[in-house]
Amino acid sequence: MKIVVDAMGGDHGPKITISGALQAIKEYDVNIILTGQKEIIEKELQNHDYPKHKLEIIDCREVVENEDKPVAAIRRKKDSSMVVGLNLVKEKKADAIISAGNTGALLAGGLFILGRIQGIDRPALAPVYPTKKGVSVLIDGGANTECKPRNLLEFAVMGDIYASRVLKINNPKVCIANIGIEEGKGNDLVKKAYPLFEDRYFNFGGNVEARDIPAGYADVIVCDGFTGNIILKLTEGIAETIFGALKEEFTKNTLRKLGAALLKSGLKGFKNRFDYTEYGGAPFLGVNGTLIKAHGSSNDKAIKNAIRQAKTFVENNVIDDITKEIHKLGEDIVE
Repeated sequence: MKIVVDAMGGDHGPKITISGALQAIKEYDVNIILTGQKEIIEKELQNHDYPKHKLEIIDCREVVENEDKPVAAIRRKKDSSMVVGLNLVKEKKADAIISAGNTGALLAGGLFILGRIQGIDRPALAPVYPTKKGVSVLIDGGANTECKPRNLLEFAVMGDIYASRVLKINNPKVCIANIGIEEGKGNDLVKKAYPLFEDRYFNFGGNVEARDIPAGYADVIVCDGFTGNIILKLTEGIAETIFGALKEEFTKNTLRKLGAALLKSGLKGFKNRFDYTEYGGAPFLGVNGTLIKAHGSSNDKAIKNAIRQAKTFVENNVIDDITKEIHKLGEDIVE
């Protein structure tokens, strides 16, 4: 299996992406293609010992920067590490691509270069959401701020397949994010989507309120990208605030520091449950190729785990399964 890693993407650049890629080669037995400026990549590789026959470098002279406008970057920077990597997947020269670069550009590139799976109106970002029970899938995490009821149904189908095939959640419960659990609650979008979810093959659990999401009430949380991104950012902010406050309290005096030392292993385990690096990245579901968006501030562990996620995604034929299930929906649902 060949996986492309956009070596120039992310806040920390090639140092981190290369380190994560090399760790993945050793742990997951994958072949890696690094796209980016060859001289920078080769200089960084001098610091590592790795199986050279499992690594390929493709020289790209351009870089998609975070401040670039997404569509313009994809259209104009044809020789960028991101665009070249996407084309390798399109041409079947690689099985998947990982990038921690410009999110908007990567999603635009996924649409323009890889294209949509037949029957999918709008692909969606599906980040993993840590919960008390384990993890859930939040879809859409920010790709589509405005949606139609049919889009939410497509998100549900894709999220269900991803949760069961990649995250190994048995019979995942699929719910619509809403302001109440009653069927008649919510705005026009969710009211019209609700009956579309009923009598489908997946395990529909009705609506889920925001306060029940962290408890793991739903395994797949379906919403438009505007709502999903707010849920994600609010959760990240609360987590950072709580961990920051705990650190501040535990370091106020010597006695508390001693207490923190006794609780260190438990606190570390608690933090790991909410650590995004454990899950690697978020797949862009609905495009005709395996595309994983890693967090911009990813460390090498996150890149490594994003590669593991891509490998599992490909091995479990997720795109083929999505194609089959979307086809079953038919064209009669047009709302």
